[in-house]
Amino acid sequence: MTNLTVASAIGRYIRTSPLKVRRVLDQIRGKEYSEAVLILKFMPYRCSDIILHILQSAAANAEHNCSLNKSKLIITKTYADKGPILKRFRPRAQGRGYPIRKPTCHILVEVGEPT
Repeated sequence: MTNLTVASAIGRYIRTSPLKVRRVLDQIRGKEYSEAVLILKFMPYRCSDIILHILQSAAANAEHNCSLNKSKLIITKTYADKGPILKRFRPRAQGRGYPIRKPTCHILVEVGEPT
């Protein structure tokens, strides 16, 4: 794989932890598009539906913008970056507040076709 024509899609401010997303992204990195879709459909994790949506968007971008064939696409690059953390407070005993941190992440999926 020397030269690749690539297209990408990014999901921003996804309300899940980047650690939980990375374990799913590691499973599909380097796979063919059709195989990755099959893996994501049967994975038991909540974030796999979100990643599937982003992957399908990247494939549509490749087909529309770069005139690539979906059947020949491979997943070249995937990663999840940390997004802003939503900070909330939960009431506790004796008037105290217990902080709750709700993480977000940005997911990038890049697909390409070997030339």
